[in-house]
Amino acid sequence: MRTFHVPLPDNLHDGLRREAAADDRPATEIVREALAAWLVERERLRLAEAIERYAAAEAGSAYDVDPDLEAASVEHLFAADSQ
Repeated sequence: MRTFHVPLPDNLHDGLRREAAADDRPATEIVREALAAWLVERERLRLAEAIERYAAAEAGSAYDVDPDLEAASVEHLFAADSQ
């Protein structure tokens, strides 16, 4: 494990200390969990943006979704929602 020093504004530091005390947990543990969750979310957003760019670039091309397959999947989703 490595150490990373992050200067925090007083209000953020105080809030972190309050939360750590309220949860009876070390502040470093809370920060590690928050940072890990943020990194996962950033990766999810990057992947979603890449998929969106790809879909926009390939719309109407041979790599686009087959219209019959798309219609069938939409029908399936509506049928699943009504159950």
